[in-house]
Amino acid sequence: MGTGTDAASGATGEGMLAGLRVVDLAGEPAAIAGRVLADLGADVVLVEPPRGVPLRDLPHTFAAWGAGKRSVVVESATDPRLDALLADADLVIDTPGFPGALVVDPARAPGAVWVHVTPFGSDGPRAHWRASDLGVMASSGNMWATGYPDRSPVCCTLPSSYAHAGGEIAFAALSALWAGGPRGVDVSLQEVVFVASMSANSDFDYTGARGQRMGASIGRTREIWPTKDGFVSYGVRAGAARVKNWAVLTELLVAEGIPGAEFLGTVDWSTFNTANATEEELAALQQPLGDWFSRHTNQELYELACAHNLFLAPAMSPREMLVNEQLHARDFFAPLGDDARFPHRFVTATSADGAVAPADATRPAPALGADEPVWLGAGAPATAPTPGPGAWSGVRVIEFGSGAAGPISTRYFVEHGATVLRIESASRPDFLRVMVLGPKNPHGLEGSPLYDVLNVGKRNATFNLKDPRAVALVKRLMLDWADAVVENFAPRAMKGFGLDYESLAGDAPGLVMISACLNGQTGPHKDYPGFGSQGSALSGFTFLTGWPDREPIGPFGTITDSLAPRYVAAAVAAGLHYKRRTGRGVYLDLSQVESGIFTLSPWLLQADADGTIVERDGNRSDRAVPHGGFPCADEGERGDRWVALACWTDAEWATLAGIVGIDDPGLATLAQRLARVDEVEAAMAAWTAGRTRLEVAETLQAAGIEAVPIADFGDVHADPQVAHRAHFQRLTHPFMGSRVYERNGFRISGLGVDYDRAGPTLGQDNEWVQRDLLGLDDAERAALAEDGVFR
Repeated sequence: MGTGTDAASGATGEGMLAGLRVVDLAGEPAAIAGRVLADLGADVVLVEPPRGVPLRDLPHTFAAWGAGKRSVVVESATDPRLDALLADADLVIDTPGFPGALVVDPARAPGAVWVHVTPFGSDGPRAHWRASDLGVMASSGNMWATGYPDRSPVCCTLPSSYAHAGGEIAFAALSALWAGGPRGVDVSLQEVVFVASMSANSDFDYTGARGQRMGASIGRTREIWPTKDGFVSYGVRAGAARVKNWAVLTELLVAEGIPGAEFLGTVDWSTFNTANATEEELAALQQPLGDWFSRHTNQELYELACAHNLFLAPAMSPREMLVNEQLHARDFFAPLGDDARFPHRFVTATSADGAVAPADATRPAPALGADEPVWLGAGAPATAPTPGPGAWSGVRVIEFGSGAAGPISTRYFVEHGATVLRIESASRPDFLRVMVLGPKNPHGLEGSPLYDVLNVGKRNATFNLKDPRAVALVKRLMLDWADAVVENFAPRAMKGFGLDYESLAGDAPGLVMISACLNGQTGPHKDYPGFGSQGSALSGFTFLTGWPDREPIGPFGTITDSLAPRYVAAAVAAGLHYKRRTGRGVYLDLSQVESGIFTLSPWLLQADADGTIVERDGNRSDRAVPHGGFPCADEGERGDRWVALACWTDAEWATLAGIVGIDDPGLATLAQRLARVDEVEAAMAAWTAGRTRLEVAETLQAAGIEAVPIADFGDVHADPQVAHRAHFQRLTHPFMGSRVYERNGFRISGLGVDYDRAGPTLGQDNEWVQRDLLGLDDAERAALAEDGVFR
């Protein structure tokens, strides 16, 4: 194993993780991780019982996450053939406690990294609690903030926590492998999801804000708008980056004779702030926009957005994705097995010498037991122990860009020991700094809680990249100091600076670099602008989240901003492994939209196979009844209390019915409960309404039934499981003072997890970079500073 063939181009090469032997014992929550590792070149063997893993009962899901893997059947957990696999394994992934999972002693894989994936972590007061995607999302704060204030909190109809987890589990595994030696990795899905809420969990400590459900709005203005045949995402926001956008939009609306459109042209969009606007002003802005959107189809608006670089995006479903010009131009779909349009990769890998495989699925999901339980080829080479307390200690990363997606990806490396240097401009700072400027912020550019939290532990140096001398200095850092470079600028930006991979690879054949913008570096829509809201809409999560009788709303926190970074981190980690093993570098092109769509692959495969397009359905599931959020008693003065509960088998239903007091043989089977789901939900709501969240959860968990309090951002801080895992770390910011920062979702045995300081101030590390890394003397530094090179 270890080689791959691009299904579209026929290109061949060695996978970045060639020789890595992975035993996949995981159930549905971690199935994506094995697929990710297989795409990156690992030899992944799925271990199955004689009837097959339960995921085979979901054929489109198995087709998606079984691709690239081999299948070996064992009679039981004690089968000697399993011992043979485990003895030679480099990595094992399991989901202990998940229905159908094999229970295997990690001592049987003496040389392996063993990754345990559970809802709440391997130990602690709630480690024994059952939770599917519903329960995980309920525990995270993210679900509580998604939806409408007059209804239950809601989560995505398809399992978004598993989508987040796929990339993070892969990164966790590669981190432990980088550190060397047999190790355990403890992944908590609850903690994995926390960063999907951006800084909201951390901010509670600073602001006391518990969050709120705002439906189709963000702040005081609408975010999701009805069109002639669907919905689009468009935010009424201002700033220098949006001035041209509003000018073009105004021109389009006026040309079509939209009443009130002229008012849009009277607004100073460089300074406008919806927080300070009057209700009359907001109505005057939104009325013509809503009128215009309603007159056009999603496709018409998408074409206008692409033609004019407008910050709007349709809430896409497989119907649009399967024929999307950008996705096809980038070969996102390729024939694989019986699927003519298979989503076959989440990242594209290339190298200057053509030696690396393109990182994609090269074989369909395996037939049951199709492979002998023996390894092919040599295993991964042994690695030297990490020279420091964290898995990535000694690794140096340079980061360019702005917003959330780039910083989250490199924060994973910082937390586990790497040194990450952000290159920023004092004259054009990150927009996360700029967006908080105003009379309520006494700290100016240093008063952004979101920037601070997402960049905790990093170093910061300022350079004016419009000056060739600054570019030359940064280029030296990239060539001589950095092990990896991460950038999320719009396409062409790095090339414009002369800092793109093609310009550097000749001087640095070992450079590992990733570009991770919204739509990728190639294709007709590569320059399509947008932020997380547009990414959520284009990738399908907006379409899949909400109630069927209301607008789609998307998960709280603009999901691609937090989902894509996990796959960025995994791809960079694979690139670093490839570099250490071969001495060669690699260039990685990741589209944030494609990474989101990739995690919804089963949705697309089902639509392509039989035309069925699964739509948002509140919290309901066709696999479990009841399955949703149910009201609970107030807790003191705090109302809006809810609990998530799900019943996955008929046996569980019998137990639940006995507890609740339902004696109705006509509800004994799932099919019967699906047919009478309204009645079941009403009975559950009546029972939960008189009890507290914790009372319901503890009663049902003790009976083996999934029930988890739906936590707001304040509740997360009071969660005993979160406290047990020491999720929050308190540090002092130079301007904002004492603040808490979040660790990510995994711990590695024998290695530290920590940040050494708060998020950096602008140019906080200029002296270190200029003196120690670049070797500039005082006279050189002063002259360059005088000329504005470090602005």
